[in-house]
Amino acid sequence: MSAEGGTTGYIQHHLTNLAVCADSAKVDGVCTGFWTFHLDTLLVSGILGLVVFGLMAMLASKATAGVPSGGQNFVEMVVGLVDQQVRDTFHGKSALVTPLAITIFVWVFVMNAMDLIPVDFLPVALQAATGNHEMPFKFVPTTDPNLTFAMSLTVFVISIVMGLKVKGFGHFMHEVFAVPFGLKLAPINLLFRIVEEIARPISLSLRLFGNMYAGEMVFILIALLGIYQLPLALPWELFHILIITLQAFVFMMLTIVYMSMAAESH
Repeated sequence: MSAEGGTTGYIQHHLTNLAVCADSAKVDGVCTGFWTFHLDTLLVSGILGLVVFGLMAMLASKATAGVPSGGQNFVEMVVGLVDQQVRDTFHGKSALVTPLAITIFVWVFVMNAMDLIPVDFLPVALQAATGNHEMPFKFVPTTDPNLTFAMSLTVFVISIVMGLKVKGFGHFMHEVFAVPFGLKLAPINLLFRIVEEIARPISLSLRLFGNMYAGEMVFILIALLGIYQLPLALPWELFHILIITLQAFVFMMLTIVYMSMAAESH
């Protein structure tokens, strides 16, 4: 294999998900059908969620009004930060928004943080453990558009349900057909509303996916430099800490904004 072919194969291998599907959905041994499950995305995101929120639940059960531990201080800082953002942005009344925002921020952050692990470390360890040196496995769930779209669609559905619950079906439908140009231009209002509602989950998912995918690609390209990667890897990793935090914060803030828009009346 040529150097170029080896480089291309290395990049493709790191950007390929471990997919499982029915035999009928395979073409030349590759899953191509709709009912294809990215096993690596499901496993990593699920395990991270269980570990992180299990740890937070354990710290909450041991919380004290006296001298708090370092873990309790950290959790209280995160919860206080998110709660303040909700208070400043969401002006409705809902017990759901703050827990939802905390869940999104923490979960997206820890999934993004998997990008800070050297790109070859976990794949090589897994391949050594399984004995399958050709098995692909992506350890950064947010570089999979299936996950980011699933999260954004969940936010979209919750916002619609909140709008119906807060405003009632009649008021909700009135906004759909009468805002912003009045009932006389109901078809135009409906068209604008459909475009707006479709654009929200698409932009929310693609923003997170695009930034994390680009960051992962840079790490892979740096890894191709071999022993010469160190002068570039450390600065990019330090800068990437800002990116993974910012992307988690942006996803959380847009979720709060969408919830606020759903609860407001025009």
